[in-house]
Amino acid sequence: MNRILIVAEHDGSALNPSTAKCVSCARAIPESEITIAVCAVDASAVAAQAAALQGVRRVVKLDNPANAQALAAVLAPQLAALAAGYSHVLAPSTTFGKDLLPRIAGLLDISQISDIMAVESATRFRRPIYAGNAILTVEIAAGAQMAGTVRVASFVAAPTGGDASVEAGVVNVPLPVHTRFVSVSKAAGGRQDLQSATRVISGGRALGSAENFAKLYALADKIGAAVGASRAAVDAGYAPNELQVGQTGKIIAPEVYFAIGISGAIQHLTGIKDARTIVAINKDSEAPIFEVADIGLVGDLFQILPELEKLLAARS
Repeated sequence: MNRILIVAEHDGSALNPSTAKCVSCARAIPESEITIAVCAVDASAVAAQAAALQGVRRVVKLDNPANAQALAAVLAPQLAALAAGYSHVLAPSTTFGKDLLPRIAGLLDISQISDIMAVESATRFRRPIYAGNAILTVEIAAGAQMAGTVRVASFVAAPTGGDASVEAGVVNVPLPVHTRFVSVSKAAGGRQDLQSATRVISGGRALGSAENFAKLYALADKIGAAVGASRAAVDAGYAPNELQVGQTGKIIAPEVYFAIGISGAIQHLTGIKDARTIVAINKDSEAPIFEVADIGLVGDLFQILPELEKLLAARS
């Protein structure tokens, strides 16, 4: 039996979809027994959501006033203590997981595998390297404990309908005081999260200005999509940094991805390669984006976008 501990990502009230994708990864490990750990001041609400994921056997709540903010330095000692007896410790390969899991692995003195994209066995995993141009197979020693971040773009979320038990966990470890929460800033607008959206519209440098880029928001609203951007558009100041999609931005896997005025640099393609359907609009018929697009429109985006909006308005 492989006992797997998954660290839940949440905002204090709602479970992040990345956790359900970690469950799908864990279920691919043979003979898996899955436990989800939820760290919070009061983890009851989030724990109930985690318990509903199919394949989860147990949810452990780590209630502690110190867990009011998801500080990796504070969470790691608690989770490392809880991880005793587990063969695998997993977390999503998000900002949260990338910050937290290396600390847990360090405290446990075990190896970490980053960006797990496929499971071959309990000891063999695949992960992308060289911007996704090569796939590395990593094998750990049989019986060794391992930590791993899960590339959430490579897994579908585990369905709900489960009925795992929920219990309170008790860990007595000293917590560091050298790290403290100062503040958090969040982009205004309340738009969909890029990494969990099923539809994404991204704009590139060809849009020409921040004013033109803003037109994508209206189109996105009509089809219920999140908005992203290429690095070139971000560097040009057309879009904020948190919208960047690609190797140095967010790795996403929506059902439909619209690339508007994006040429398709390899760094950008790395971030969208797991999208189910890619639609590209570009006036350059030789743009690399057309090599991966399922649907391609060659033409002036400033003429095509208004036509799309008219068609959408006629259907509503």
